[in-house]
Amino acid sequence: MKKFTFKGVLDGFRQSVQPQAIRQEQEILEQLKADHFTLKKTFRHGFPYSPTSFAFDPVQKLLAIGDKSGYIRILGRPGVDAHAKHEGESECAVLFAQFLVNEGALVTVTADDTIHLWSIRQKTPLIVQSLKFQRERVTCIHLPVGSKWLYVGTEKGNIHVVHIDTFALSGYIINWNKAIEVVRTSHPGAVIALCDNPLDANKLLIAFECGLLVLWDLKLKGAEIRWQAAEAVKSLAWHYEGKYFVSSHTDGSICSWPTKPQPKPQSQVCPHAKINKEGNAEKCKPIYKVDLKSSATGETFTIFSGGMPSEKGSKSNCITVMVGKTTTVLEMEHAVCDFITLCENPWPCETQEPYAIAVLLQYDLVLIDLLTPGFPCFESPYPMDLHESPVTCCTYLTDCPSDLVPAFYSVGRTTTSKKTGFSEREWPISGGEWSPASCSYSEIVITGHQDGSLKFWDSGAGTLQILYKLKTAKMFEKPRHVSHADSDNPLAVHLIFLCSESRRLCVAGAMGQVMLFKFRKVESTSEVLVLEIPILYENFDDIYGTSPECDFLTGHQVQKTESSDSDKTECTLKVRFGAQRKPPGFQSQLVCLTTGPNRRTVQVTSLCINSSYGLMAYGTEYGLVIIDIIQKICLLSVACPDLYGAHDPYSRTPKSPKRIESKEEQSRSPSSDQATDAEELQYNCLYVIVWKFFDKLDGTFSRSRSSSMSSIDMSSSESVTCLAFIESYAKRNDILTLVPTLWIGTSFGSILTLFITMPERDVRKSQPVLVTINGGPVVRLKGSITSMSFLDSYGSIIPYTFEPWRDENRDKKDRTPTKSSSRTSPTFTPTTANTISNASAAGSAAAAGSLGGSVGSGGAAAAAGSAAAIGNVVGGGAPSGGGAPGIAPGGSGSAAPSGIGGGGGGVGSGVGSIIGGGGGISSSSASSSGISGSVSTGLETLTDRQYIVIASEKQTKVFDVANQCCINRIQLSEMDFAVKAETITMKDGTCLATYLSNGHLMVHSLPSLKLLLDTDFLPLMELSFQTKCKQGIVDPMLSIWGQQIIVHEDTTQISKIFCFSHKGHGLYMASPTEIQKFTISSEFCQFILEMMGELYTVHEMPEQPKEGFFKGLFGGGAKQLDREELFGEQSGKANRSVARHIPGTNLDQMGQRASTAASEISRAHQLAMERGEKLNMLEERAERMSNTAQDFSGTAHQLMLKYKDKKWYQL
Repeated sequence: MKKFTFKGVLDGFRQSVQPQAIRQEQEILEQLKADHFTLKKTFRHGFPYSPTSFAFDPVQKLLAIGDKSGYIRILGRPGVDAHAKHEGESECAVLFAQFLVNEGALVTVTADDTIHLWSIRQKTPLIVQSLKFQRERVTCIHLPVGSKWLYVGTEKGNIHVVHIDTFALSGYIINWNKAIEVVRTSHPGAVIALCDNPLDANKLLIAFECGLLVLWDLKLKGAEIRWQAAEAVKSLAWHYEGKYFVSSHTDGSICSWPTKPQPKPQSQVCPHAKINKEGNAEKCKPIYKVDLKSSATGETFTIFSGGMPSEKGSKSNCITVMVGKTTTVLEMEHAVCDFITLCENPWPCETQEPYAIAVLLQYDLVLIDLLTPGFPCFESPYPMDLHESPVTCCTYLTDCPSDLVPAFYSVGRTTTSKKTGFSEREWPISGGEWSPASCSYSEIVITGHQDGSLKFWDSGAGTLQILYKLKTAKMFEKPRHVSHADSDNPLAVHLIFLCSESRRLCVAGAMGQVMLFKFRKVESTSEVLVLEIPILYENFDDIYGTSPECDFLTGHQVQKTESSDSDKTECTLKVRFGAQRKPPGFQSQLVCLTTGPNRRTVQVTSLCINSSYGLMAYGTEYGLVIIDIIQKICLLSVACPDLYGAHDPYSRTPKSPKRIESKEEQSRSPSSDQATDAEELQYNCLYVIVWKFFDKLDGTFSRSRSSSMSSIDMSSSESVTCLAFIESYAKRNDILTLVPTLWIGTSFGSILTLFITMPERDVRKSQPVLVTINGGPVVRLKGSITSMSFLDSYGSIIPYTFEPWRDENRDKKDRTPTKSSSRTSPTFTPTTANTISNASAAGSAAAAGSLGGSVGSGGAAAAAGSAAAIGNVVGGGAPSGGGAPGIAPGGSGSAAPSGIGGGGGGVGSGVGSIIGGGGGISSSSASSSGISGSVSTGLETLTDRQYIVIASEKQTKVFDVANQCCINRIQLSEMDFAVKAETITMKDGTCLATYLSNGHLMVHSLPSLKLLLDTDFLPLMELSFQTKCKQGIVDPMLSIWGQQIIVHEDTTQISKIFCFSHKGHGLYMASPTEIQKFTISSEFCQFILEMMGELYTVHEMPEQPKEGFFKGLFGGGAKQLDREELFGEQSGKANRSVARHIPGTNLDQMGQRASTAASEISRAHQLAMERGEKLNMLEERAERMSNTAQDFSGTAHQLMLKYKDKKWYQL
């Protein structure tokens, strides 16, 4: 006989309960595999941050920009935009860059004194090889056009020569002591500039830091002429005839030197020096660079940067163009880093025909047209103005409605007037080739900026084009007295939420202002409604203490005012008075100004909108606010501790709620005669407080968050960090009712819920929306909640409900009801969400009760109060008795049957999927109408299941909403925390993407949380420029709970500029001026090369001018120099300790390919030789046969002639 034990009874109980759950979990087939994920950085947009070098290829018409982080950007025609980065020790500032003209190669010098050779013949630039100088620092380089030998000047005053193809150092060296000889007794300093004579390549001009200029004869290996300038030299430039050159100096002067010995310059001018009263020239700033170019008409362009007067208030950041006696000063918005004169002719020994100036500024790229009078600028086709105001947050939307991009583009064109003052000529940087190859879906990037503006960008086809710009600053008056941490930037955008289907936009600012916008295609004029929402407590100082005692105030005095009264309040931000003209696009509808205790400014920490419910919710650092955007009133303003009720895990037992009795405040408008009875009503917080307590859901739940929980957490305020509207179950194991629910995630890791009771559609604008507070957390996690998403029984994201956008002008002409719609996931089916109905079907829970009463009776019950709005009632399902499905149509004004039950043996159930017809507001469940969803005896039906994926800084859980239990979880290590986590939809399923503090990016499948990808992606320190201190982030090793609060401020800001999106895409602000996109989709990685442009295209190199007979006889023509003979093997071997050769990462592969190709060519050559020999033998044979045939023919002919006239008898 089997012995019964307590353990056996428990095991039997577990076996009787768990198999069902296991079977249900296994029924969700996850199709995503690790092969579907590959992490790759894709496109980089914006302006290179802190540029340091500049280069241009006049034949390929490509522009290269190097920055202080080691990145190289190569720009051509619009769409041709490549970026690459120096790796390893060379991941530092790019000091110099120079193209090999028309060779498809680029030379760069980094701050670690390494010279790199890049190949740009493929779409992605690659380093072929490098040469690192070990004893000397590189200070300048010079590569003559068409030459394979690179001159390298160093800090010690020496000049080395490097062969470009092999990157071998030549034995030829110009030592500083030989260059100066007896002219100076001290070291001349570093080599500042190098350039060869345009007509005599044998003569190399060297400029030393001290002002010494040396013309070096390369063949004779000696100095031909030496000049000594009075001031330090900054740059050199030859005239194309080679008879003289100019130099710029630190005192703002330009000197002209002839190619003959003389102690002083031929001319010395200070173009911008002013003569003071004493007759002396005032001091000027240095001229950092000067250039001389000539046109075919004989005009000489002298172009330089700097040289402005050094007095206070004088203009700076200027480019000066002198043509003849005309001087034009072009003032720039930012500091000038470098400039290049763009010329038609790449050869310096002829007139170069300058046509433009490319100016590299600290924060912009400007091209100046030299062929148009007045020297206007070209209008840039690149998104270089991304950082026009610093970016504070980003939103990345993929798979948007197809008509959204054209709509933004159309209003962007109408609101933005055509810019004047630009050149009418085409953008001169036109290198490369690019053909648009966009994806089948739209991509939109929204950037929020420090000045309160929002920019909408079209991010498809691998480009970034501006669509539309919205300025929120126009809504507010300039603040006068602001005492806040963000007082310098009170309008900065912190959060953005766009419902792309209804085209409603919510924006949260730095001072706690929340703005609601609605998209319209036409201009309008109206006032902006203002809601002033205070959050009040009787004892605020103790509310977040270890034993808080506070009164829950339900009657917060929310003032509903027009913009005319906003200036009477004490808010730091004031909305402009009176009616405002609103251009086409997003037009302001509502502004919420939220203040905390003692009128202190609050920070908005989360934002959400549901156009189907007509509700907007936003969380602050103190609590939660819910706004009815249809009636434009505040429904709820509550502190976080009050959301828990009596089951507060922090022992913050609130007192019984009480209502503050306030005087009736009337809605004030500028014109009192327009006030109506409805406007005179004071709308306080309209909500019902019902404390409901959930059962303890998680067995591992404890009162303290973790063993490392400290009192610092208890004393800090709890904020609402995540919000989500969803149709969800009201009670545990109660799947009869799906009700509109607001899920709330807090910084303490709690998940809370609010139930929303919607009125009927006919009275939606007049009847209040009821909000029920449940109290007690549904589930708790470690760390702050970062994201929440909901999955259906098939593992797909549950679609959100929305009100479709309608063109109001068109609707005025044609009033047709809008079809109910919902934004669905790729695998969504109507059974996925159980029920789909019109939001206007009903407005009370009584209908749900009446429907529930008919379950199992086999009869039909009418949904009281909602029959007029119900379109069709589709009944189906036979649980145990095998009830037959039935369909009962219901008219617009008739009572439709709401349940068709199945009988027979068991508990009957009727499944009623109710689809409402007509109306303009759609919903993804019947809960908003009070009509129940699928009816079942239990939770055995797979379609009844609903999951919520909750990600916090330390944990991720998949929670079964109906059963209220956790089915899967993962926990990060103690040293790491999640910076950003998001549930995204891929082609084959749904997954969770997480960016960690250790720089890794992880992908987990859903709902099993199986690890699919874990790779090192981006160190968190690279994003520290976005933090307040800008000095980095607290070491993750210190991320215990107390320390993590310090880190949280920084990571919260970083999470605002790091985005995941559907289809496996993402982006982040790689620098204050650049956006970097990336993908985790293996399929897209294969497609990305087709979207990139070709950098190198085949162009014919202009023929080098030849030396004519008379020019060669009398001088003046260009003289050639055999550099191979001069710098090659005959020059001797270079000192190996000077520089070390570093093969490129792909050099070995290229060598193997080259050797393989060489062997194949050798083999082919050998076969060809053999074939040639055989052909020769065959030819000889044929020739012999031909000769034999000719001999035979001649013999036959002679024989014929011999016997031609003889008779037969004469033979």
